[in-house]
Amino acid sequence: MPATLDARPARPGEDFSRVALTAPAAALLDTLWERHGPLMFHQSGGCCDGSAPMCYPAGEFITGDADVLLGVFDLPGRGELGFWMSREQFSYWSHTHLTVDVVVGRGSGFSLEAPEGKRFLIRSEILDIA
Repeated sequence: MPATLDARPARPGEDFSRVALTAPAAALLDTLWERHGPLMFHQSGGCCDGSAPMCYPAGEFITGDADVLLGVFDLPGRGELGFWMSREQFSYWSHTHLTVDVVVGRGSGFSLEAPEGKRFLIRSEILDIA
């Protein structure tokens, strides 16, 4: 697997990826998928680098008009995993490319990786879409 895996664009009219996974994040997702089945991410808060996206079984977190689908990952051997963000949060982050990484540490009790002693986090950089 490459150093990062880019998500397919999901926003109408966009032809660039807004979100990627590091290889360690993809490996953890593979483990979680094995235990829980299809997965999804939702980023509802956090204003900067180091914010934690939440990983849920696909469909467990109900999305709607208040959410934006930023991208869809095609996980090798598994399937599709959507990355959602609250529309309000997206208004602050619309100029950034997000990379989901994983670090040692206790995440949120609601995110599936919490019992693993690891947590997902966001690394961000300004989008270069000129």
